[in-house]
Amino acid sequence: MSASITKWSVYPSNEEAWQAMLADCAAARESIVIEQFIFNDDDFGRKLIDVCALRAAAGVDVRFLWDAAGSFTFWGTNIAAELRTKGIKLVFWRTLIPSYFKMPDIRSWFWRDHRRTLVVDSSIAYTGSLCVKDAYRNWRDINARFEGPVATDMQNAFERMWAKATRHQPHKPNPNGRDHEFRYVTNEPTPGRRRLYRELVEAIRGAKTYVYLTTPYFVPTRRLSRVIKLAAHRGVDVRIIMPERTDHYPTLDLGARSFFTTLLDSGARIFLYPNKDGSSLIHGKAVVIDGEWATLGSLNLDHVSLLYNYEANIISTNSRLAEELEAHFIHDMNHCREVTAAAWHERLWLEKLPEIAIRLVRKFL
Repeated sequence: MSASITKWSVYPSNEEAWQAMLADCAAARESIVIEQFIFNDDDFGRKLIDVCALRAAAGVDVRFLWDAAGSFTFWGTNIAAELRTKGIKLVFWRTLIPSYFKMPDIRSWFWRDHRRTLVVDSSIAYTGSLCVKDAYRNWRDINARFEGPVATDMQNAFERMWAKATRHQPHKPNPNGRDHEFRYVTNEPTPGRRRLYRELVEAIRGAKTYVYLTTPYFVPTRRLSRVIKLAAHRGVDVRIIMPERTDHYPTLDLGARSFFTTLLDSGARIFLYPNKDGSSLIHGKAVVIDGEWATLGSLNLDHVSLLYNYEANIISTNSRLAEELEAHFIHDMNHCREVTAAAWHERLWLEKLPEIAIRLVRKFL
C-alpha cells in the first residue's frame, strides 16, 4: 500500500479531542469554521467561543453554523448579536417553528443539520460524534483530526451548507490535491443525494470477512437491515455495538430491540455498552469492514440520520486507520454485555409486546 499523504489522530476521550481543537483554533491564521448540531454555552463551549473571538480580533474569518433544534438553548436569544460584536458570524440552520404558509418550509423543517465539523485554515479538520456540551464529557465518542486534502473537502462542504443556510451563492470551492484513501462524503435528505447511505450499503454488501458497526441509535431502514442480515447469512462476522440504554429511552431502545430477533437469527452478534446513569453513553458512529474500509462521523444507523438529516462522514480505505478503529471497537466490545439468541428467545411474551408495537412507528425513528 502506498503511503498516504493524510495525517490523522483518533482521540480516545472527548477531553483530549476538546483540548486539541482549542489548540488548533488558537493557532488559526486565516479561518475557523464550526458546523455543530449541539453547542452549549458551558465550560468548553465558552472556551471555544473565547479562543475563536481572540482569533477573530486578529483578523481571522470565524463562522459558526449551528442547528436551531440541536442548539435550541441559544435559538431566539441575542447570542448572534453578542458574537457579532466579537467578530464571529453565527447562522442557525432552520428555525424551530416552520412556516405553515410556505410548503417548502413545512416539508424541510424536519431536515436538521446533524454534521459535526471544525476546519482551521482549510488544512486541519475535525469530525466525529462529539457534541459541545459539558454533560457529555464522559460519553464514549469517536472523534478524529485530519491534515491533508480531505480537510479542504470538509471546508468546501461547509461552504455549501453555509450557502444553503444564508440563501446565498456558495463560494468558489477551494482547490485541493487528492488523497483517494480519504474522502468526506455527505448525506442529504433528497433522492440521489444520500451518498453516504448508499456507500455504506455497498460496502456492507461487499464485505467478505467482518463488519463491525458502532452506533448509539440503531433503527435501520429495511434496505440497511437486509444487507446486514445477508452479510451474516453468508458467513461474514457481523458485530454491532449499541448502548444498553440511550438518552432517548425507551423509544429508541425499543426501536433497536425490535430488530434483535431477526439479526440474531441471521448470525449477527449484538453487544450492549453499559450506561446506567446516563453519563457513559456510547455515542460513537463508526463502521469497519475487512480491515480495508472504514467510516466515522455524524451518521447514526437510524431512519432520521439515514434519510432525513444532513450528515457527513470520513470514508477511508487506509488499512492503518481501519486497524485503529478496529482496535477501538474491540476495546469497547470487551466492556459490553453480549445478547445471545438463546437468552433473547427465552424472554417472557410480555417483554416482547412493546417491541412488536414499536414497529408501527419505527420508520419515523
